[in-house]
Amino acid sequence: MVTNTNSQQPDSQVRCFNFTSTFTRKQSMNLIKTLAMAATLTAATALSSAAFAEAAKAHDHHKAAAGATSATKAMPTVDADMTNAEVRKVDKDAKKITLKHEAIKSLDMPSMTMVFQVKDAALLDKAQAGDKVKVKIIQEGNAYVVTEMQTSK
Repeated sequence: MVTNTNSQQPDSQVRCFNFTSTFTRKQSMNLIKTLAMAATLTAATALSSAAFAEAAKAHDHHKAAAGATSATKAMPTVDADMTNAEVRKVDKDAKKITLKHEAIKSLDMPSMTMVFQVKDAALLDKAQAGDKVKVKIIQEGNAYVVTEMQTSK
Protein backbone atom coordinates (compact mmCIF):
# COMPACT_ATOMS: atom_id res chain seq x y z
CA MET A 1 0.00 0.00 0.00
CA VAL A 2 1.28 3.48 -0.86
CA THR A 3 0.18 6.37 1.35
CA ASN A 4 0.97 10.01 0.75
CA THR A 5 1.54 11.81 4.07
CA ASN A 6 1.61 15.30 2.57
CA SER A 7 -0.46 15.80 -0.57
CA GLN A 8 0.03 19.57 -0.65
CA GLN A 9 3.63 19.57 -1.87
CA PRO A 10 4.93 18.20 -5.21
CA ASP A 11 7.75 16.32 -3.44
CA SER A 12 6.16 14.44 -0.61
CA GLN A 13 7.03 11.70 1.83
CA VAL A 14 5.59 8.38 0.69
CA ARG A 15 5.55 5.29 2.85
CA CYS A 16 5.88 2.28 0.62
CA PHE A 17 6.44 -1.31 1.82
CA ASN A 18 7.60 -0.34 5.29
CA PHE A 19 10.36 2.02 4.21
CA THR A 20 10.21 5.75 3.79
CA SER A 21 11.55 7.56 0.76
CA THR A 22 10.89 10.79 -1.08
CA PHE A 23 9.03 10.41 -4.38
CA THR A 24 7.42 12.93 -6.64
CA ARG A 25 3.81 12.32 -7.56
CA LYS A 26 4.94 11.24 -11.02
CA GLN A 27 7.38 8.72 -9.54
CA SER A 28 4.64 7.41 -7.24
CA MET A 29 2.24 6.96 -10.17
CA ASN A 30 4.95 5.23 -12.22
CA LEU A 31 5.61 2.85 -9.32
CA ILE A 32 1.90 2.05 -9.04
CA LYS A 33 1.63 1.48 -12.81
CA THR A 34 4.70 -0.76 -12.76
CA LEU A 35 3.33 -2.84 -9.89
CA ALA A 36 -0.06 -3.12 -11.61
CA MET A 37 1.62 -4.24 -14.85
CA ALA A 38 3.71 -6.82 -12.95
CA ALA A 39 0.56 -8.21 -11.30
CA THR A 40 -1.21 -8.39 -14.67
CA LEU A 41 1.73 -10.19 -16.31
CA THR A 42 1.96 -12.64 -13.42
CA ALA A 43 -1.74 -13.46 -13.71
CA ALA A 44 -1.52 -13.82 -17.51
CA THR A 45 1.51 -16.11 -17.19
CA ALA A 46 -0.26 -18.29 -14.64
CA LEU A 47 -3.35 -18.60 -16.85
CA SER A 48 -1.36 -19.36 -19.99
CA SER A 49 0.71 -21.94 -18.10
CA ALA A 50 -2.46 -23.71 -17.00
CA ALA A 51 -3.84 -23.63 -20.54
CA PHE A 52 -0.55 -24.94 -21.93
CA ALA A 53 -0.49 -27.78 -19.39
CA GLU A 54 -4.06 -28.76 -20.33
CA ALA A 55 -3.23 -28.68 -24.05
CA ALA A 56 -0.10 -30.78 -23.46
CA LYS A 57 -2.16 -33.31 -21.49
CA ALA A 58 -4.68 -33.59 -24.35
CA HIS A 59 -1.86 -33.89 -26.88
CA ASP A 60 -0.21 -36.67 -24.87
CA HIS A 61 -3.54 -38.54 -24.74
CA HIS A 62 -3.92 -38.42 -28.53
CA LYS A 63 -0.22 -39.18 -29.08
CA ALA A 64 -0.47 -42.26 -26.88
CA ALA A 65 -3.55 -43.46 -28.75
CA ALA A 66 -1.87 -42.88 -32.12
CA GLY A 67 1.33 -44.57 -30.96
CA ALA A 68 -0.20 -48.03 -30.63
CA THR A 69 2.03 -50.69 -32.14
CA SER A 70 1.04 -52.56 -35.26
CA ALA A 71 0.76 -55.71 -33.14
CA THR A 72 -1.84 -54.00 -30.98
CA LYS A 73 -3.75 -52.81 -34.03
CA ALA A 74 -3.74 -56.33 -35.50
CA MET A 75 -5.30 -57.87 -32.39
CA PRO A 76 -8.95 -58.89 -32.67
CA THR A 77 -11.56 -56.74 -30.98
CA VAL A 78 -12.01 -57.44 -27.29
CA ASP A 79 -14.90 -56.44 -25.07
CA ALA A 80 -12.87 -53.44 -23.84
CA ASP A 81 -13.28 -51.87 -27.30
CA MET A 82 -17.00 -52.54 -27.33
CA THR A 83 -19.62 -50.22 -25.83
CA ASN A 84 -23.03 -51.26 -24.53
CA ALA A 85 -25.94 -49.61 -26.32
CA GLU A 86 -29.64 -49.87 -27.04
CA VAL A 87 -30.90 -49.57 -30.60
CA ARG A 88 -33.48 -46.79 -30.88
CA LYS A 89 -33.91 -46.65 -34.68
CA VAL A 90 -32.54 -48.38 -37.80
CA ASP A 91 -32.42 -46.53 -41.14
CA LYS A 92 -31.23 -49.03 -43.75
CA ASP A 93 -31.66 -46.63 -46.68
CA ALA A 94 -29.33 -44.03 -45.13
CA LYS A 95 -27.00 -46.68 -43.59
CA LYS A 96 -27.53 -45.12 -40.15
CA ILE A 97 -28.47 -46.34 -36.70
CA THR A 98 -29.65 -44.39 -33.65
CA LEU A 99 -28.14 -45.70 -30.43
CA LYS A 100 -28.53 -44.85 -26.77
CA HIS A 101 -24.98 -45.71 -25.72
CA GLU A 102 -22.86 -45.79 -22.59
CA ALA A 103 -19.68 -43.70 -22.40
CA ILE A 104 -17.31 -44.51 -25.27
CA LYS A 105 -13.91 -44.48 -23.58
CA SER A 106 -11.86 -44.71 -26.78
CA LEU A 107 -13.50 -41.52 -28.08
CA ASP A 108 -13.74 -39.79 -24.68
CA MET A 109 -17.49 -39.43 -25.31
CA PRO A 110 -20.08 -39.45 -22.50
CA SER A 111 -23.21 -41.57 -22.65
CA MET A 112 -25.97 -40.16 -24.87
CA THR A 113 -28.38 -40.96 -27.69
CA MET A 114 -27.17 -40.16 -31.19
CA VAL A 115 -27.20 -41.23 -34.82
CA PHE A 116 -24.20 -43.13 -36.21
CA GLN A 117 -23.17 -44.09 -39.71
CA VAL A 118 -22.59 -47.79 -40.28
CA LYS A 119 -19.48 -49.12 -42.04
CA ASP A 120 -21.31 -52.13 -43.46
CA ALA A 121 -25.07 -52.03 -44.15
CA ALA A 122 -25.23 -55.75 -43.33
CA LEU A 123 -24.84 -54.80 -39.64
CA LEU A 124 -28.29 -53.20 -39.80
CA ASP A 125 -29.91 -56.49 -40.86
CA LYS A 126 -29.38 -57.97 -37.41
CA ALA A 127 -30.61 -54.94 -35.44
CA GLN A 128 -34.02 -53.56 -34.61
CA ALA A 129 -35.33 -50.94 -32.20
CA GLY A 130 -35.13 -52.10 -28.59
CA ASP A 131 -32.22 -54.51 -29.08
CA LYS A 132 -29.37 -54.45 -26.56
CA VAL A 133 -26.08 -54.50 -28.47
CA LYS A 134 -22.36 -54.06 -28.07
CA VAL A 135 -20.80 -51.79 -30.67
CA LYS A 136 -17.37 -50.64 -31.72
CA ILE A 137 -17.43 -47.03 -32.85
CA ILE A 138 -14.57 -45.15 -34.50
CA GLN A 139 -14.14 -41.60 -35.71
CA GLU A 140 -13.57 -41.09 -39.44
CA GLY A 141 -13.06 -37.40 -40.13
CA ASN A 142 -16.04 -35.62 -38.58
CA ALA A 143 -18.24 -38.73 -38.54
CA TYR A 144 -18.65 -41.45 -35.93
CA VAL A 145 -19.00 -44.88 -37.53
CA VAL A 146 -20.18 -48.22 -36.15
CA THR A 147 -17.69 -50.81 -37.43
CA GLU A 148 -18.80 -53.84 -35.39
CA MET A 149 -22.01 -54.83 -33.64
CA GLN A 150 -22.89 -57.83 -31.51
CA THR A 151 -26.19 -58.66 -29.88
CA SER A 152 -25.73 -58.55 -26.11
CA LYS A 153 -26.34 -61.72 -24.15
